[in-house]
Amino acid sequence: MEKKMQVQIKSGQSITLQINNPGRQASDQSDKDTAVHMTTTGVSLPCTCPMPTVKRTTSLFTMSGRFKPSSSARPSIVSTETDLTVKRNHLAPEVNRFSLTDFLEQSKGLLMTSDGGPPRWFSPLECGSRLDNSPLLLSLPGVDGTGLSLLLHHQRLGEIFDLWCLHIPTTDRTPFIDLVKLVERTIRSEYDQFPDRPIYLVGESVGACLALAVAARIPHIDLVLVLANPATSFGKSQLQPLVPILKITPDVIRPGLPYIMSLMTGVPSRMLTSTAKKGLPSQQTITDLSNAVASLFSYLSDVGDVLTVEMVLWKLKMLESACTYSNSCLQTVSAQTLILSSGNDQLLPSLQEAERLRKTLPKCQIRTFSDSGHALFLEESFDLVTVIKGAGFYRRAKHTDYASDFVVPSSHEIKEILDSSRWLDFAASPVMLSTLENGKIVRGLAGVPSEGPVLFVGCHNMLGFEVAPMIRRFIIEKNIIIRGVAHPMLFMKLKENTMPDLATYDVTRLLGAVPVSPSNLYKLFSSKSHVLLYPGGVREALHRKGEEYKLFWPEQSEFVRMAARFGATVIPFGAVGEDDYAQLVLDYDDQMKIPFMKEYVKQTTGDSIKLRNDMKGEVANQDLHMPVILPKVPGRYYYLFGKPIKTEGMREELRNRERAQQVYIEVKEEVEKCLNYCKTKRENDPYRNILSRLMYQATHGLESQVPTFDLD
Repeated sequence: MEKKMQVQIKSGQSITLQINNPGRQASDQSDKDTAVHMTTTGVSLPCTCPMPTVKRTTSLFTMSGRFKPSSSARPSIVSTETDLTVKRNHLAPEVNRFSLTDFLEQSKGLLMTSDGGPPRWFSPLECGSRLDNSPLLLSLPGVDGTGLSLLLHHQRLGEIFDLWCLHIPTTDRTPFIDLVKLVERTIRSEYDQFPDRPIYLVGESVGACLALAVAARIPHIDLVLVLANPATSFGKSQLQPLVPILKITPDVIRPGLPYIMSLMTGVPSRMLTSTAKKGLPSQQTITDLSNAVASLFSYLSDVGDVLTVEMVLWKLKMLESACTYSNSCLQTVSAQTLILSSGNDQLLPSLQEAERLRKTLPKCQIRTFSDSGHALFLEESFDLVTVIKGAGFYRRAKHTDYASDFVVPSSHEIKEILDSSRWLDFAASPVMLSTLENGKIVRGLAGVPSEGPVLFVGCHNMLGFEVAPMIRRFIIEKNIIIRGVAHPMLFMKLKENTMPDLATYDVTRLLGAVPVSPSNLYKLFSSKSHVLLYPGGVREALHRKGEEYKLFWPEQSEFVRMAARFGATVIPFGAVGEDDYAQLVLDYDDQMKIPFMKEYVKQTTGDSIKLRNDMKGEVANQDLHMPVILPKVPGRYYYLFGKPIKTEGMREELRNRERAQQVYIEVKEEVEKCLNYCKTKRENDPYRNILSRLMYQATHGLESQVPTFDLD
């Protein structure tokens, strides 16, 4: 059913928009005769912003022109598969994020112009084009109720989600259980239309309680919960003593309440520190700080004019109700859950609460932000999209597909990764060599094709030490993200106290690593990716004493015919330097002689997915253990990428197992040649030791490229 809507513009001119009603039938006459009035303040339509598309509402209300009411009429496809393939092979452009000052200005407008209710959904206009089949994300507000808690993340969320925000007007007094039913009805309606897509519930504080309560009522629907500092711990909150005090507080001091609350959330200090950390010139920093402080005090002053003691008491009553209800139904929550916990939360004991919820919820993971305060979503250094992708929580179907669901990191994400790993260049000072098609070895990566599909095949060093410097160097020199084919333990939650925590591998997942499987290799080749494969797998990465740079490959080819199917270029390579960084003290054989360590290895291996069960020999030994190593004075890492082996046009030829086996042996021999070349040549490197490199950089500059041995 379609209806007309009149949008009143500030000048008095009006335009007509189409309204698409939700898929479910209206329950009463008011649903059928939906009317929406939107006022636009300082917005020029349609020139400076997308045309608002009204999709769902149940009442007459006023909302800023920056927002549009939400709808069930979501498009199933927004971009073509061709566009998606292009995006996957290039770094995503950076978007201009909103700031905390923007949040203060916009939330002030909603708080000051409350129409009394009822609660309703809106979709931010800045959430533009999305990926194919984007899942729905429902943003559930904190105690303020504005629905703008994710404002700093709207643009980035809008790229991969269909974003709806719940707005609860300031003077609305809808009980918590009715809010639960409202969200539940919305989810049921969306699930009826798109049963194969997950629905994300993102909530902070009381919004997290709302998400848990809803998930408990509809366990059969595929939900993903992202909860920041849940108010399920409100019973232990520092806000509890405020309740009796507020009941006897004279109304004349109410303007001071916003100032007190803002100090408890840590927003003022975060605003100042985030501005100072931007590294701008001193004059610009002073100007920005002045503007930020002025905006904050303007917000607090205006909010103080409308805030009443009765209103604060209602909010505290809402928190108590939300805490009690959500805690009573935790045992029935089966949804996939990601808890974001702030280490410096002055309002709630969030760290302890996260651990409690993790032990209660069956599909729960935690990400901790030690220096963050209660208002995590309002910190400009925090990026929600990065956290969701890194934790492996982004999916567009019932099950996560790490190959197809991959979203190329933004330039900001890449910069953060490179900056945080800058020490690798300092410590490893990697020497990158590649081989041209004529067999000539050159410095740099000129011998590696820029266009995929490309398959890098090499020998794993201890614990994969060689991977990070290699991937970092490819991003810097060739603007290429290498997607690793990794062990499943990087993607699955093991039992407590077994192997590193999943958060350790967030950057690996953010950069597009996938669990090793033929289907994932197929998908990576089909998207023309640069793929990193280690046929030796765990056996090489956890090798024994004296087995440095020794290949443990299966006897039969596992990748040649798949590469030929897509015409991929195979790049054999060798990486040397592990023995210059660490001394292996207790290997697998040693640990098997120590009873408690032997039991630990068996438990860890049993909790994980064991690969190559159908094989025999050393390559089949996939027991997971953590070797004991001692660091050395850092040496240097050396990489040689061998002569490219092209499989384009050889699809039919390599169907023959014997011919494919010949190519497989050729690749293996080339990897061994690369390893031997690096081991031999590094003996002539005058800067192999870190002390000599430091002396060189002291005289030539810290950013200077340290030379190495002469090439033949």
